[in-house]
Amino acid sequence: MSGSRRLLIVGGIALAIWGMSYGLWYAVFAEHQALDNIGSSLAGSFAAAADRNPGLMDSSLQQYREAKYVYERQVDVHGHWIGLAMVLIVLGIGFDRVNFAERFKVFLAIGLVVGAVVFPLGVLLQTISHGPLPRAVAIVGSGFVIAGLVGCAAGVLAGQASDVSAA
Repeated sequence: MSGSRRLLIVGGIALAIWGMSYGLWYAVFAEHQALDNIGSSLAGSFAAAADRNPGLMDSSLQQYREAKYVYERQVDVHGHWIGLAMVLIVLGIGFDRVNFAERFKVFLAIGLVVGAVVFPLGVLLQTISHGPLPRAVAIVGSGFVIAGLVGCAAGVLAGQASDVSAA
């Protein structure tokens, strides 16, 4: 097995284990508190509306939006890590069809693994800061994944073109 294939498959398995472990930790230790916060802030906004207290209603709705934002990103991170891990594993299985030199295939594999780790990490950082840095991290990570996938597709197409010209 080539080094690039091994990197994608082992990296994908490690990332899947990491994503599932993170999801388990979140489900056991954090999700119920997040859902309680979402429910209580929404209930508080309804109660404030019934009491005709727009200031309290607005602050409760803002608390709801923030709790929902964090909850969605936490769940997205777990799903992105596992989904990208599956992409890495599937690519690793068929990576021999990418018609590039092994050195370049290792470069593609490293970019894919780094992107698959960094993209969800940037999403996770958005729960800490809504500033531009976490978004930039997520964008850079997704850029690595996109560039790696484009490179893989180009390598497969190059292989098909050389098969057609040889025939």
